[in-house]
Amino acid sequence: MGAEEITITGTTAGRYSEILTPEAVEFIVALDREFGARRVQLLERRRRRRATRTTDLDFLTSTQHIRDDLSWQVAPAAPDLTDRRVEITGPPERKMTINALNSGAKVWMADFEDATSPTWDNVIVGQINLKDALDGTLDWTAPDGRRYEVGDQVPTIMVRPRGWHLPECHLRIGGRAVSASLFDFGLYLFHCGQKQIDRGSGPYFYLPKLESHLEARLWNDVFVYAQEYLGIPRGTIRATVLIETINAAFEMEEILYELREHSAGLNAGRWDYLFSMIKNRPDVVLPERSQVTMTAPFMRAYTELLVKTCHKRGAHAIGGMAAVVPSRDPVAAKRALNQVRQDKRREVGDGFDGSWVAHPGLVETCREVFDQWLGDEPHQIVRKRDDVRVTASDLLGIKSADVSVSEVALRNNCSVALRYIAAWLGGRGAVALGGLMEDAATAEICRAQLWQWISSGTPTDYGVPVTATLVTRMLREELDVLSETGALDEEAARCFGQARTLLVVLLTERTCPEFLTLPAYLRHLAGGCTAPVTDQATVAA
Repeated sequence: MGAEEITITGTTAGRYSEILTPEAVEFIVALDREFGARRVQLLERRRRRRATRTTDLDFLTSTQHIRDDLSWQVAPAAPDLTDRRVEITGPPERKMTINALNSGAKVWMADFEDATSPTWDNVIVGQINLKDALDGTLDWTAPDGRRYEVGDQVPTIMVRPRGWHLPECHLRIGGRAVSASLFDFGLYLFHCGQKQIDRGSGPYFYLPKLESHLEARLWNDVFVYAQEYLGIPRGTIRATVLIETINAAFEMEEILYELREHSAGLNAGRWDYLFSMIKNRPDVVLPERSQVTMTAPFMRAYTELLVKTCHKRGAHAIGGMAAVVPSRDPVAAKRALNQVRQDKRREVGDGFDGSWVAHPGLVETCREVFDQWLGDEPHQIVRKRDDVRVTASDLLGIKSADVSVSEVALRNNCSVALRYIAAWLGGRGAVALGGLMEDAATAEICRAQLWQWISSGTPTDYGVPVTATLVTRMLREELDVLSETGALDEEAARCFGQARTLLVVLLTERTCPEFLTLPAYLRHLAGGCTAPVTDQATVAA
């Protein structure tokens, strides 16, 4: 094959050159050339499955032998991934990285996906921050002079790269954008993999948005290739898969099987899972999202099957996110922490081995719940949950009869989607809204619900159906309120205007758009690189 021009259209100046070394770029290019075509084929397979799906969601007959074979197990947990009772997540922004590493959690997940707006600066500076953390040079000084440094006891680090569906348009091979998944994974592994091994740890990952065991197989092949390329022992990489699509829920055992020598378990989320339900079953209308809790029968079926599947195969089951931002009001703070405590008690009682929090102020509450249940044991994988019996009907058992929507729910979804997308377009992926730390998954479920209510003409509780006209008016009113209060400077007004336009387009599509982050990235972040021409780099293949 002839040489193709490799082009970087983001800045490579200053410390960016520490990450974008010729050798690191060569590694990314090698990964994309080896696996890029398979990635595209699997994304096309997603589209075909969705286009032809009606009621055929079910466990696969072609992989029944994998589910029936009781002999296989995933690899034993890496020593520093044995106890995962509290995991904190957040973007690899410098101050938030320091706070997460000082939080007292067992694991920190550096999130390049839902909690990061993928501007070139955010992506590359995030990699710099991870490198600095492992080099012991991570610090930050606030404008008021306060200095932040990392303490002696730090969590195990895991990294969540962007999903298979996303490109990184600032690095191109012959004009074709590379996979954002391989970009994020490759840069971290290249610069930090051996550093982690030298520390007695390893390069560990969370894998988002998978929809089939074939996509897990692709990741496993990437791991094998990358370890051989860099001279890292096979099996050193470990990965936890987020089961956040209904498609993946039917293939949990197969996903563990494909990754078994690199597997670190499965994770159960909420918003992305509900978002996936809407995309795959648009005719089954969900009530407002606050009413669809993890105790809903179809959600319990999903989480209990996940625990049973993991423990059957010797893997960790990790629970969902507590997103509360602790309030300064002691009464409100106590009420919120009690809600977190109840949710974590449900998880540990169901058999989960750990759980997520989004704020350092929640670590202690989560840890106390798991400490009370687990005691000195690092996990509860010995609980096999043989009492659980889950059928396809259980996973799909949404009750949507007589759903109506309140004006409060409509306006809340409009407000959260608009405010979050505007923040994301402005470069922030983790945003405090209404006392919760929100990420892209929240915006996805909000706009997907709005789309579904419009598409189905869902009635409101005040007698009129939800329409595009009604929702568009509410978005305009939300924007008017912000403008009238003087809350928007010129840059914020631009981002809010772009967010509103994007939402209106997404809400009026005939079918529910797959992701909002993809068109938002392509229209506003990928083509909006502000790097000077002199900072653009082109190297020979």
